[in-house]
Parts: sequence; structure tokens; C-alpha cells
Amino acid sequence: MHNEIDLDKIDINLESPTEEPFRQYYFMARCREWVREFERKNGRRPTAFTQTFGCQMNAKDSEKLQGILERIGFVEADDEKADFVLYNTCTVRENANQRVYGRLGFLNTLKRKNPNMLIALCGCMMQEPDVVDKIKKSYGFVDIIFGTHNIFKLAELLFGRLEKKKMVVDIWKDTRQIVEELPAERKFSFKSGVNIMFGCDNFCSYCIVPYVRGRERSRKPEDIIAEVEKLAADGVTEVMLLGQNVNSYGKNLETPITFARLLRQVEEVEGIERIRFMTSHPKDLSQELIQVMGESKKICRHLHLPIQSGSTRILKAMNRRYTKEQYLDLVDRIRAAVPDISLTTDIIVGFPGETEEDFLETMDVVEKVGFDSAFTFIYSRRTGTPAASMEDQVRDEVVKDRFDRLLARVQEIAARVCARDLHTTQKVLVESLDDHLDGYVTGRLDNNIVVHFPGDASLVGTIVPVYLKESKGFYYMGTAAGK
Repeated sequence: MHNEIDLDKIDINLESPTEEPFRQYYFMARCREWVREFERKNGRRPTAFTQTFGCQMNAKDSEKLQGILERIGFVEADDEKADFVLYNTCTVRENANQRVYGRLGFLNTLKRKNPNMLIALCGCMMQEPDVVDKIKKSYGFVDIIFGTHNIFKLAELLFGRLEKKKMVVDIWKDTRQIVEELPAERKFSFKSGVNIMFGCDNFCSYCIVPYVRGRERSRKPEDIIAEVEKLAADGVTEVMLLGQNVNSYGKNLETPITFARLLRQVEEVEGIERIRFMTSHPKDLSQELIQVMGESKKICRHLHLPIQSGSTRILKAMNRRYTKEQYLDLVDRIRAAVPDISLTTDIIVGFPGETEEDFLETMDVVEKVGFDSAFTFIYSRRTGTPAASMEDQVRDEVVKDRFDRLLARVQEIAARVCARDLHTTQKVLVESLDDHLDGYVTGRLDNNIVVHFPGDASLVGTIVPVYLKESKGFYYMGTAAGK
């Protein structure tokens, strides 16, 4: 719908609409008048720079933010020396907050040179009241602050700042609202993320996400399918379905639907050749979903299934709501349905109370599963989570030793496992020109392993057969089949 709305036909002399998304298009039109006045005074359009911190959900949100800025009339800038700078923040770990504070010091220097520069902060970090208070007190040069629940209001908030000429703060504690049909500026022409739900109801004891992203709310399946159909019509061949826990999709809809049923509907969309999804919580991964994955011709042979710890005792303390044995049984059932699936995971080392025996349970899971890769993290105490106040915080030197041992073993196993397709011909989605080798392109197998092979820019966005002639542990070197 948004492609059909002509901002020039919106009467900005009328009162702003109350219904979304029409209200936001009204404010886009109001902001565009400011852009035109800027261009008359400066002989150029204003520039905007967006930096994304954190997860793929944030990256998808930033595409929407960039789409709104583009419709308003901003020109995308390459760095912070822009007229409008927007940071979409992450707060999963406290060092992420420190990175943003450090960048704000740099922006303050830039703003002294360009007093008309506008600075906006949004995302998960802004959902923390202490953070907002600190920014208002110590970083008063920031112009707009908003959170995760109302990113669709960017144009309205920007207009408020332009009109009132003072800091605008708009933080929602939670929402059930989902605003459809807003612009988005995709990073890739051939693949795209698609939000299927927002928020999280799991409340893992180490995680801040439910507090800053809110409770689970699912998009209607017809809205998701309509978006996927539009993407396919626009040349997209691969979609990534996104949610904090996609396996619980659809439970809170008026007419409940399972994630497995949604996948079947997405698979029916013509033009879509690959379907990915993340993140999957083990406690909610159903046998129905396993069956759909086994039968599908489009769902990629890759599943990210965070284990976090191999110790049932630690998993209980983490509030993960599954046991080591249940996780291993789930892996067995998945591999029975999809024998060549690539399994990746997340592992936390040094959770409060973790003993050497608990750690060895984690190592045992790594040995038994044989992950293609694992994102391994040293436990970081996160203020605002139950785990932060737990006793028996593990000594740093002990955690470092365990982390090094785990990482070494994960890499050894992954180097072997990832070579499973060596000397076979596989389909590769070409994503870019190679960063390091002239005359080469880079792409991915459907199991998410990277492949480099000779090619040129004409191949980007296409799926081509490639012979995998050499394994480098975590990627392949190949040649286009038949050449």
C-alpha cells in the first residue's frame, strides 16, 4: 500500500489522522516540507546516517527507519558527518550500552561544528528508564529518544522535534499494536527478513530482552503472506522469518495458528526459493515443525537451536524449561527427519553457580551433537535480570579457562562437520563480490556455509550450482559447475 500513497496528495493543512499508518504518512509529508525548505536554503537535500547495533530484529527495524527517512527525502550518508544521525541500539550486554555512550561523545563533537545536526536514539537500550534519565542529564544535545515499540512513529517524532525545537522523548512500556504497510529500504535486493512476531514471553534469567521488547505479539498470517508475496514480486528469492522465539508464533492470535502451518503457507508463495527462520527455542519446537522441515523443498537445511548450557541444573537456573536429555532427544528427532541439517547454537560459559561438572555436561552436548558452529559467550552480569543478583558468580580466571577449552573443541568439531559436502555440487545463493579475491564472488549454501568461487557481479542475487573443491574448515572454495 505504501508505494501507492503519494505524499504530494496529502493535505498537510488538515488535522493529522488518528488511524495508522495514514497518520505516519501525514507526518512524512509534513517532514518533507522541511526537507524542501532545507534544500532551497542549502542547495542540497539533507543527509541521514543510520547505525544498527545488535540482532537481526534490530536490522529489520532499521530497514523500516531508513525507508521512512527516504520517503521524507533524506539522502543516505556513509558516516556520522550527516544532518541526521540515528542509532538503533542494543542492550543485551552492558558493554553494548557503553559503546553507544562512547559514540555519543563523538557525535557531540560533530554537533558543535554543525549545530543544526539532529541526533536520534531508538531501540532496546532506550527502553531502560535509567538510560533515558542519563541521556537527558548528560547528553542533552540528543534530539529524539524512542524505543522498540513505536519505531513506526519516526516521522511523527521528527516533526515534533522540528516544530518544538526541543528534545522529544517517547518511550512506550509495552504495546499490542502492530502497524503494517510502512516503507522499508532493504539492504539486499534478493533476500529479506520478515518479522512474524515481536517480543518474548520466556524470561530467561540472564536475558533483558523481554523487558525491553515486551510480551509476545504475532502478526496476522495474511499480513505476513502479503509481505512475502510483495517481496517475491520485487525479485526476492530468500526470506528470513524473524522473531525472538518463532516456535511460539501464532499462540496469541484471535485465530491461533502454528509456526509450522505458517511455514507451509510461505512455501506456497511463487518466486520464493529459500526460507530461513530464527530464533528457535528448544522448548517450543514441535514434532509438526520437524515434519514440515523434513518434507519441505524450500526450508533451508539449517537450524539455529540455542542450548546455552548442557547442564540440566544450570538450565533450570537459567529458566530455559528443558533438560539436557530433552535437548538431545530433540536433536535426534530433527536429524531423523533432516539427516543433512546444519545445527548451530548459542552457549554461555560461567553462568552463576556453574561447576566444572556442569561445564563438562556442556562439553558432552557439544561432542554428541557436533554443531556446525556455536556462538560462545562468557556470562556477562546484566543489571535488571534475576541472574545478576544470583550468588556463586564464577571467578573470571575459571570462566576464561572453560571458555578457551570450549571454543577450541567447538572449532575442531565444526571444521570436520562443515566439510560434509566436499567434492559435491551444491546450489549457492550469490550474495556479493568477494571482499578479498578479485574475480571471485561469495555466496551461501542453504545450510548457511559460505562459498567463494570465480564469478562477477552479474551472478549476485542468483542461485547457481557450484562444485565444492576445497574445504577451509568454515567455508568452501569452489568452481561454477560445468566450468
